[in-house]
Amino acid sequence: MSNDVKHTHRNEEEKTMLLHRLRRVEGQIRGLQQMIENDRYCVDILIQMSAAQSALRKTGYELLEQHLGHCVKNAIKNGDEKEAIDELMRVFKQFDKG
Repeated sequence: MSNDVKHTHRNEEEKTMLLHRLRRVEGQIRGLQQMIENDRYCVDILIQMSAAQSALRKTGYELLEQHLGHCVKNAIKNGDEKEAIDELMRVFKQFDKG
């Protein structure tokens, strides 16, 4: 695996949407911490954990869709099809671990 840091230019709408979703997840995590500090019922905490995981997963799928529509599409246009597909398969395998 390369040590080069890759960058993706995102338009402002994409950035805003992703950051908004991540900030909501961050708020959910802080809420979970407070629930534990306040000795809330285990099932209530588990339900909120599930909601936070779901929100993070949904954000990941949104980012993956953007990646396909921009990065992978451009790589294939530029003749880097094998590298793009190999990278995408690594991402799918990593994403599937969750």
